[in-house]
Amino acid sequence: QVQLVESGGGLAQPGGSLRLSCAASGFTFSNYVMSWYRQAPGKERELVAAIARAGGSTNYADSVKGRFTISRDNAKNTVYLQMNSLKPEDTALYYCKAVHKVVSTLYHWGQGTQVTVSS
Repeated sequence: QVQLVESGGGLAQPGGSLRLSCAASGFTFSNYVMSWYRQAPGKERELVAAIARAGGSTNYADSVKGRFTISRDNAKNTVYLQMNSLKPEDTALYYCKAVHKVVSTLYHWGQGTQVTVSS
């Protein structure tokens, strides 16, 4: 059974930090490009960051560049999102997504973890 389970969300103050984790199971993690998306109320889901299978290549939305860092540990089947210098506009439901490197129509979503940035 394929599962992506996010954790680490919560309430943070502006300027604070959170680290999200997404634990994968039920598929060969190292064959998948991993990414984080977010969706704020009333807005479309947007890509935040993505990381290649071996972790050597990453890309970020302009809005989070220099503040967020995506990483992965293929031995633990886990992808992370380190979020620093948080802003209120980072408030959203954060999802991880796994997309097969070759068969792009083969993908999986997690259930999401809420991040709220407020003083």
